[in-house]
Amino acid sequence: MVNMHLNLSRDDFGRLLLVDLRAVEEPVIPVRAFPLAAPTEGVSLVGTDGRERRWIPNLAELDETSRNLIQSDLDARELVPEILRIVSVSTFATPSIWQVETNRGATRLTLKAEDDLRRLPGNGLLVGSGEGLSFLIRDKLALDKPSKKLLDRFL
Repeated sequence: MVNMHLNLSRDDFGRLLLVDLRAVEEPVIPVRAFPLAAPTEGVSLVGTDGRERRWIPNLAELDETSRNLIQSDLDARELVPEILRIVSVSTFATPSIWQVETNRGATRLTLKAEDDLRRLPGNGLLVGSGEGLSFLIRDKLALDKPSKKLLDRFL
């Protein structure tokens, strides 16, 4: 694996800067091509005009410094909490109120319809809530037994 180096830094406002071949610094925003299906593959660095400045086939190909700068920007912008455990559901019919534990803490969401559960590659699920947020179950088979039992009633 080749460790590709990008000349990246941050300005005084914390914006990510890409230095081009002419030594010109330009603010860029990293954008994932496939944020849920392939989060480390296909990342574009986009300028303030919306045009792509650099294509990164896979974040793993970058040197550690460049990868960390891009990853921290992506983490700050993207909010897709991951469901780690389903604590309870109000009913097995929809709408249903779910009490869940996520990687960002405990919360409650409303599953309005069974269509709000969308399958993703690798046993993943995207759970759309009535509150307008999306939650990720990275691998439904990796959930604890009580969570799997509750989830199976909706699938």
